[in-house]
Amino acid sequence: REPCPHRIFDDIGGAFAMGVVGGGAVNLLKGFYNSPKGHVIAGGFEAVRREAPKIGGSFAVWGGLFSAFDCTLVALRRKEDHWNPIISGALTGGTLQLRYGLSSAGRSAAFGGFLLAVIEGISIMLTRVTAPPPPVPQPVDLHTGPAANMPTPPVTVNESASTEGLMHASSDDNIQKRSGFWSEKLGGGGKERDKQHRQFVDPETK
Repeated sequence: REPCPHRIFDDIGGAFAMGVVGGGAVNLLKGFYNSPKGHVIAGGFEAVRREAPKIGGSFAVWGGLFSAFDCTLVALRRKEDHWNPIISGALTGGTLQLRYGLSSAGRSAAFGGFLLAVIEGISIMLTRVTAPPPPVPQPVDLHTGPAANMPTPPVTVNESASTEGLMHASSDDNIQKRSGFWSEKLGGGGKERDKQHRQFVDPETK
């Protein structure tokens, strides 16, 4: 729907058009039925010309008041829900019947609220019925799913050589630490044993 206050003018125009079209069709049939023979068409169009603007004006007043109350409730409650149209319908019906007394206004307000409640209930039901069902999550099989078809990245020669070099360097560091510890405790021969260990691990080391 249009935001307030443009909604008021939009509803006034829509209600007037609805009243003119609907009331014109009904009064056209009445004019055909009540006109004497030979004047059926003229009597039908005369009834439309006479009654359709009145019905359109009544619809426009009802639509304008309804939208005005609706926008007022939106401004006061700071939210738009299904209670706003129901309360607006009751207030509109009661306001239009105040000239006939409080009892008549109360009955009209109750009828207007009930009518709008029925309309809102039907709208909610149709929305739920026509809404698409939520998607059901599908289980993913790692053996047959998309992940199973993903290729494994190849390992290049440079990566394998660098990995072996890191492992070799870490083993040399561990040997040096152990040999240095025992050389400090036992005294002497530490450097010679370190050299022998390195030659044992890497024969090319001199």
